[in-house]
Amino acid sequence: MRSRLRRLVLAATALFTAASALPAAAATTDQRAEQHPSRDGMSAVIRYTEYGIPHILAKNYADLGFGTGWAQAADEVCTLADGFVTLRGERSRYFGADAPAGGDLSAARTNLASDLYFRGVRESRTVEKLLAEPAPVGPSREVRNMMRGWAAGYNAWLKQKKVTDPACAGASWVRPVTELDVAARGLAIASISGEGRFVETITAAQPPAGGTAVSGTQTDRTPGAKAVAKAADELWGDPGMGSNAVAFRGDTTAGGRGLLLGNPHYPWDGGRRFWQSQQTIPGELNVSGGSLLGTPAISIGFNAHVAWTHTVSTGIPANFHQLTLDPADPTTYLVDGRPERMKKRTVTVAVKDGAPVTRTQWWTRYGPVVTSLNSQVPLPWTGKTAYALNDPNAANLRFADTSLGFSKARSTGDVLASLDRHQGIPWVNTIAADRAGHSLYTQSQVLPRITDELAGRCSTELGRTTYPASGIAILDGSRGDCALGSDPGAVAPGIFGPARMPTLKDAPYAENSNGTAWMTNADRPLTGYERIFGTVGTSLGLRTRGAIEDVAAMADRGGLTVADLQRQQFANRVPAGDLAAGDVARACAALPGGTATGSDGKAVEVSAACGVLKAWDRTMDTGSRGALLFDRFWRRLEQAVPADRLWKVPFSAADPVRTPNTLNTDAPGFPTALADAVAELRGAGIALDAPLGAHQFVVRDGQHLPVPGGAGRLGVWNVIEPTWDAAAGGYTEVPFGSSHLQAVGWDGSRCPVARTLLTYSQSSNPKSPHFADQTRLFSGEKWVTSRFCEKDILSSPKLKVVRVHERR
Repeated sequence: MRSRLRRLVLAATALFTAASALPAAAATTDQRAEQHPSRDGMSAVIRYTEYGIPHILAKNYADLGFGTGWAQAADEVCTLADGFVTLRGERSRYFGADAPAGGDLSAARTNLASDLYFRGVRESRTVEKLLAEPAPVGPSREVRNMMRGWAAGYNAWLKQKKVTDPACAGASWVRPVTELDVAARGLAIASISGEGRFVETITAAQPPAGGTAVSGTQTDRTPGAKAVAKAADELWGDPGMGSNAVAFRGDTTAGGRGLLLGNPHYPWDGGRRFWQSQQTIPGELNVSGGSLLGTPAISIGFNAHVAWTHTVSTGIPANFHQLTLDPADPTTYLVDGRPERMKKRTVTVAVKDGAPVTRTQWWTRYGPVVTSLNSQVPLPWTGKTAYALNDPNAANLRFADTSLGFSKARSTGDVLASLDRHQGIPWVNTIAADRAGHSLYTQSQVLPRITDELAGRCSTELGRTTYPASGIAILDGSRGDCALGSDPGAVAPGIFGPARMPTLKDAPYAENSNGTAWMTNADRPLTGYERIFGTVGTSLGLRTRGAIEDVAAMADRGGLTVADLQRQQFANRVPAGDLAAGDVARACAALPGGTATGSDGKAVEVSAACGVLKAWDRTMDTGSRGALLFDRFWRRLEQAVPADRLWKVPFSAADPVRTPNTLNTDAPGFPTALADAVAELRGAGIALDAPLGAHQFVVRDGQHLPVPGGAGRLGVWNVIEPTWDAAAGGYTEVPFGSSHLQAVGWDGSRCPVARTLLTYSQSSNPKSPHFADQTRLFSGEKWVTSRFCEKDILSSPKLKVVRVHERR
């Protein structure tokens, strides 16, 4: 049986190889076949190996998309279908207008707001217009075929298979999709940090009655820098997306070749999950990695020559324009004294068990009218003034082509070339390493072309506060000379060209933990970029500080291998604990009578906590005792003590990795935080020295799986963000954290040396055999050995071969 199976696989591989490894003279024939696929319909061969990872083998890009759409549907049909309901603007129809929208594709709080926005995008034909643009502004032929194939594969799975996932089995909203739906998902992902952040205010903004602001929105005061910084943090310091990554140069490694460790932090449930696969068109493409659900290309991954990953950047992906309105009409604005009418976008949404809802949105040459940054920073629409949001990623369908360029790359130079050509990365940095020993960091992303000079010349009164404090630009929209302009080499007006991007090539290490580009490498700081990209010379987060300490020491030690990357991922070191736990234990022991007063005014006996913190091993391993206590204390401390009073030794730009330091245990909030943390754990019935894994966990198939790692605010590389519910007795199941992990290098063979791990497993269907298998590995800090080369795929003891095709 085993020999027969292998013969089948080899025959299929030979078939595809023969079809794609054509002589040069036959290239045009192959291109015609790509444009006009066989009337027999699309097909692919999927070879499944351990943990349900599919290796998709296809003759062309349409068939590759077909196999990918089929395999994604097999694992995640309910999650995908739910997302397509969102993109069609039909959540209110199926789930009710007031129900939570879920947050996978926008920050909309309710289904109604989500539907009003996404149906408006669809009715404006935004996606169709972008699809009609020639590449690189629009998608390439290869990506169009992948999207078309993905839709066909998803639909074929729906037609040929039965949905078993209880989340949507038998649901009327699980329907076939089109290429347009797949493209719309890509556009939503690109703009999720721009227009996607403002769906509520885009769909609610209305002109004032009688020329005055709507009650409760008018303000005569310019918000302070702290309020603005807080608003920016709420908008773009999103805890729902984050990452770590490091690339090492060849002279730091055992074999003289590059190494890459990728550790993105994403939700464990819903539409922002990653999904693993290998995509192969023999002679054309061979790449393995993780894709964001509903997308046809590999988002982060590796091939035989190069590996890459992404981290959420500090760049601000949108800006605002303050409009000067016509005194006679608040829906007309002036540019250089000439009136322009706003465009009405009237949208009607069907509602379950209710009458349809019709609302109007207002759009300008800059983008939609909005009325706030957040509840603390209103942007009121009055009879004189309104504000419009500019999001260049709302016209960015170039992400897939950029990723496909990475998939084909043979070096970090090719990675940069794809970034320069397509300019499709919306809100992340790119970190890469290659077989030749090169390392790369670049913040090559789509940002509004806000230069410091333009902001200085054109900022409004509010903008003069927001831009230096947070990078949020608010420009005078009444002046034509305040337009964003164009950069040489930019694929679209109003964005930065490739030469402007903060980039570090061939450093011994290039590390990012969602911090500024400035400290990618402590010995080679990046400077000279515009404020909208991020700051220079400012205090670093604890995760960045701890990561630089770790990877710099690794680079100095040298002789690194993939095994060193694996150890770094699961070191679970707590930089906040290294800096402060000893001081906390000593200050705790010095408290009179061993008691402290909590925020409720009650005395709490805390002496038992002193010894626990002193004995704590300063890690967030599942067996670590004291980790949970320190975690809860630190969260309380950050609330009780202002950031500028937390440390005795302040930040110094001359020593950014080691400052600030020395915890200020004299701060009035210190004993309060300690008392509250102790009372909190006791109130939940949790021992102060309880092992972390007993209370940081997930439940899969009825089994309690302890989860290693800790909060980013503690500086832990392996980020895990559980949710505290005092009424439920402590932390509930982990909803967010480390997701698609990859540790990649090369040796002398043709195959990359790669270890991967999808922390939440390949399928969210509880009936799937791959619902929890990799989660169990993550609980035990174990990895999957990647099967990239044919010999490794064919030798898998779990090999399962499926030929999938359309049925006419």
